[in-house]
Amino acid sequence: MDLGLKDRVYVVTGATRGLGNAVARELVADGAKVVITGREEKRVADAAGALGPNAVGVAADNADPEAAAGLIAAAREHFGTFDGVLVSVGGPAPGFVADNTDEQWRSAFESVFLGAVRLARAAAAELEAGGVIGFVLSASVHEPIPGLTISNGLRPGLAGFAKSLADELGPRGIRVVGLLPSRIDTDRVRELDQMAADPEAARIAQESRIPLRRYGTPEEFGRVGAFLLSPAASYLTGVMVPVDGGMRHGF
Repeated sequence: MDLGLKDRVYVVTGATRGLGNAVARELVADGAKVVITGREEKRVADAAGALGPNAVGVAADNADPEAAAGLIAAAREHFGTFDGVLVSVGGPAPGFVADNTDEQWRSAFESVFLGAVRLARAAAAELEAGGVIGFVLSASVHEPIPGLTISNGLRPGLAGFAKSLADELGPRGIRVVGLLPSRIDTDRVRELDQMAADPEAARIAQESRIPLRRYGTPEEFGRVGAFLLSPAASYLTGVMVPVDGGMRHGF
């Protein structure tokens, strides 16, 4: 199936590695052009170079109030248009309620929540009919994940914002979608597994709760993300799509 991605232009934040990078790779593979971001200039340049000539890297922090306008401007400057954004950001500090400090909460709110809101607002002001705003969220939107209290607090609120935005932008033909990854085999998830007393046993226990009995691959997540951002998903908006091997169904 042709997803209709050829020459469409997307901003993908947090795309030097992990889930953002996985989606960027699939977008480029299907003919789209991307502006990818990350906080470290060299890492962004290396990631964009690996994606090829249809990718440009821009060092940016989602928490920076000026980042949103600059990224959309970069898309127009390098590729001549702007068709959508995928807001992805590294997970906030792990910990339980008693562990996380006020500063950790403030920092995470600025990058995970308010930064995403700013990017979405800026995108909404620039997009035309057929445009799309996507959010990489978490399975914690539906079910809290032990040891990730800050994420459990912020991601569901951002999902609510995304649904409100979908209602507001729908009449303009602009879609809003969310992706809810669970155990995707990224550096972040492996780091979380390593926090257990027995990491191998922790992974086996997690896999036993997944109907497909394995972690997902970044490529599998990336393909879902590319589809949701593409014109092929033109009648999907306001949806939060689990990419979890059936875990949500299994609860």
